Amino acid sequence: MLSFALTTLATALSLLVVDLVVPGVELATFPAAIIAAIAIGFVNSSVRPVVSLLSLPINFVTLGGFSLIVNGLCFWLASLFVPGFIVQGLIAIILGPVILSFVNTFLSKYLAERHPNIEISPKA
Repeated sequence: MLSFALTTLATALSLLVVDLVVPGVELATFPAAIIAAIAIGFVNSSVRPVVSLLSLPINFVTLGGFSLIVNGLCFWLASLFVPGFIVQGLIAIILGPVILSFVNTFLSKYLAERHPNIEISPKA
């Protein structure tokens, strides 16, 4: 349970950084960021594997470049379910998940060093 809470917290903080850095990504409040982090985790665990499997031929032809589009679509899809979390524009759809992934990885590694007995895995 603590691992889930820390992973969600790291993703929510990463979303706040994305809100500051990427134009087109807007978060209204910190609770919206926490709910968005849970929504992103849910979309990444349920929808993304199916879309990735269906888009495997396109991903093969583009040498993995289409996975950026799949990530962006899942990021945008999560924003549809959370009031106060808005993703609009192509730059936000493509760049948002990339920045989210970098910041989330950094925060997860930081939290893992602070609490070595808790396994924290980045979601994005």
